[in-house]
Amino acid sequence: MHAMSETPATDVQTQRAHLDAFLTAAIRAAHPDLCLPAHLPPPSPGRLIILAAGKAAGSMSAVASRFYRQEHGLGDDRIVGLAVARHGYGQEAPGIHMVEAGHPVPDQAGIDATEEVLRLAAAAGPEDEVLVLLSGGGSANWIAPAGDLTLTEKQGITRAILRSGAPIGEFNTVRKHISRIKGGRLARAARNARSVLTLAISDVPFDDPAVIASGPTVPDPSTLADAREICERRNIPLPEAAKRLLNDPANESPKPGDPLFANSTYKIIARPQDALDAAAAAAREAGYEPVMLGSDLEGEARAVAAEHAVEAKRYKDAGRRVALISGGELTVTIRGEGHGGPNQEYALALAIALDGTPGISGISADTDGTDGGRGLATDPAGGLVDPTTLARARAAGLDPAAMLDQNDSTAFFAALGDLVNPGPTCTNVNDCRIILVG
Repeated sequence: MHAMSETPATDVQTQRAHLDAFLTAAIRAAHPDLCLPAHLPPPSPGRLIILAAGKAAGSMSAVASRFYRQEHGLGDDRIVGLAVARHGYGQEAPGIHMVEAGHPVPDQAGIDATEEVLRLAAAAGPEDEVLVLLSGGGSANWIAPAGDLTLTEKQGITRAILRSGAPIGEFNTVRKHISRIKGGRLARAARNARSVLTLAISDVPFDDPAVIASGPTVPDPSTLADAREICERRNIPLPEAAKRLLNDPANESPKPGDPLFANSTYKIIARPQDALDAAAAAAREAGYEPVMLGSDLEGEARAVAAEHAVEAKRYKDAGRRVALISGGELTVTIRGEGHGGPNQEYALALAIALDGTPGISGISADTDGTDGGRGLATDPAGGLVDPTTLARARAAGLDPAAMLDQNDSTAFFAALGDLVNPGPTCTNVNDCRIILVG
């Protein structure tokens, strides 16, 4: 009768503490402080031109600047650069101009900074090395509309694709064909440099360099026809300027085999799998058996949550003490008027599907520190659920199913005090989802 030394309430608190610790371990594993220095090459005889974009642009630039100044004694005469991160993610990096810009919807700060990035790349000479530091979010931060496309029109296209629920690969296929920097075009601008080295933190399923930050330094296998088909299938309204770009063969992106990539090298220095492995190691140490459900999951957040709830209950019925761990990038097709990104929507759908099953708790968060939302650095990263979630919600007068229908997961978790709010993490290896059973 006394074999259970903990009360159920204590069990819940223990699981919640474990979820928080395992998520923290996952994020830490992908931070540039740990993953970048080993990949930085010795400097070339000329200038080192550092160009960075994405949610880790500030932290990657700070690490690189420190490395070349302290390890190699380079000064302001040798290091020049520009980093563009989302608002709230900037860091001081001596010698590198830091700009904060809009994400996921681009803004004028991004356009102005990207013009300077293209100018710096084009000014690279035969003794200069261009070091490109990429991370997720770079597609929105490096914004250079092609043709007559305006910022307002580009913002409209971005919002329409976000609302459509298109996966990131489709999103970036469209973006690459209405841009002057994406889809290999930055490599074209820097073609006179001694070399172009890209070091990337992957935030996309299957770690495809052509998709990470819309592949500014790699060949683009996607085509104008692909972009047109996506817009048609997903009913993306296009302004005339965008239609002209997508119908102009001269606007096709550089393809595999193009000699302009001859002096260009690309390395991925951190992957979603690395973060999940760190979470698994922490879970194993705490006595859970890690079960990987995949690092590249895509699909509608609520549908994936329902599948994972079934898996969790199966392990519960078998008496197993497991940590179900997954990554990837889920999507939300917006039908309601609420707020919340795919991680919060997943967590709300998971709570509904688990229906208070004892002994199962879960967390879902974006490793960059924000999940969808309004594009603010203060937006939540995700949500946490436990066996008491639905009971507490109903006691607070909330209707979980109605809030899911309204895509209103932020309000749901805010009311319960169960939003995950790590703040800007200065890295980005996509979503991390952990369900603890037993």
